[in-house]
Amino acid sequence: MEIMDINNKISANGFSIIPNIYNDEEIEQILEVINQVDTSKDTFRKSADLFAIRQFLKEVPAVHDLIFNEKLKAIIQSTFGDNYFVVKSIYFDKPEQSNWFVAYHQDLTISVDKKIELENFGPWTVKQNQFAVQPPIDILQHNFTIRIHLDHTDENNGALKIIPKSHLKGIYRPETIDWTIERETICRIEKGGLMIMKPLLLHSSSKTTNNNKRRVIHIEFSNVELPNELQWAERI
Repeated sequence: MEIMDINNKISANGFSIIPNIYNDEEIEQILEVINQVDTSKDTFRKSADLFAIRQFLKEVPAVHDLIFNEKLKAIIQSTFGDNYFVVKSIYFDKPEQSNWFVAYHQDLTISVDKKIELENFGPWTVKQNQFAVQPPIDILQHNFTIRIHLDHTDENNGALKIIPKSHLKGIYRPETIDWTIERETICRIEKGGLMIMKPLLLHSSSKTTNNNKRRVIHIEFSNVELPNELQWAERI
C-alpha cells in the first residue's frame, strides 16, 4: 500500500488497514516475551473475558524492539514524520470464550502524570493509579493510534466496528448516532497486520462467537507538548 494512499484513507475515513507488518516468527517472539512477564502488578487486568496489560511498553520493555521493526518504523516515519512519540500502550488478550463487549465510543482521554487545574482539561479519572483527562479537542485531533493484530480478527472474534468519517465530527456522542446517514464498517485484519486510526473515530467491538483468540497491541502517539507542568504519563 502506498504511503499517500494510507494518508488519504486516514484523513478521509479516520483509519487505514495495512497487512503483513509482522511474520509468524516475529509474532511468536512478541508473544514469548509477553508470556514471561509477572502478571501480579496493578497494571495487569485478568478476568474470564479479558487479559490486559496497561502501560504495556513500560511494563514489558523487552518487547519494544520486536514491535518497532523496520516495517513499522518506516510506516510511522513516512506517514507521520519524526516528531511523534508514544504516549500510551495497552496489550489486550480477548480469550476464546470472551463475552467482552465494547459499545460505540471515541477515545477521548489521555494518560498524564498528575492532576492539576487547567482550562479546557476535564473531566478527570483515575484508573489503576494512573490519571486520565479529556484534553482540548485539538490535541486529540493530532493524535493517532496503531493497533497491531497478533491473531486473524474478524466479526466472529471481536473485530472493531467503526463509523467512517466520524472523526471529522468533533465530539460525537454515541447516543446521537444517526443510523439513517451513518454506515458501519467491520475492520477485518489478518494476523501480522495493523490498523491506524484517529482517536475521534467512533468504534466498538462485539463478543467472541467462534472460539478464536483476539490479541492486540494498542499504541497511541502524539506530537503535542502538554501545557504547564503536565506530562504524558507513558511518554517514550
